[in-house]
Amino acid sequence: MITFYKILVILHIFSAIIGMGPGFILTTVVKSGKTMTELRHSYAIRHKLHIYVMIGGIMLLVTGLLMGVMNPSLFRMGWYDLSLVLFLAALAIGPVMLSPRSRPIKEMLASHQGEEIPEEYWRLSRELFKYEHLENFIFIIIITLMITKPF
Repeated sequence: MITFYKILVILHIFSAIIGMGPGFILTTVVKSGKTMTELRHSYAIRHKLHIYVMIGGIMLLVTGLLMGVMNPSLFRMGWYDLSLVLFLAALAIGPVMLSPRSRPIKEMLASHQGEEIPEEYWRLSRELFKYEHLENFIFIIIITLMITKPF
């Protein structure tokens, strides 16, 4: 018989796939745009993928904390604590670093006339993608900690 804890573990793993999988390709999706029309379409796809990232991220946090409540010894394991701290830091990167940097890009996509992508976009996107890559690196560390449980 499968226990509730095992169900949580399964949900946690699927949450990681649903949330982190699309998150790793968000920058790649928009790098393919060569015209403003293509770029707008790429950002629309990116927005739809981001919904999965948010749902998976919430599920990851909830199932991870529930597993900790059900098995309090997890809170005394360094890999669990560090993963939780890194995950919360990665969540904070969204509103603190990503939103302010994506806002001017969204405004540009909405207001720019013509098909040529303005040079300003490339500067803004490089800065945004730098923080997205940092967030992806944090998630790689978290995944590694979850798999290896080194301490």
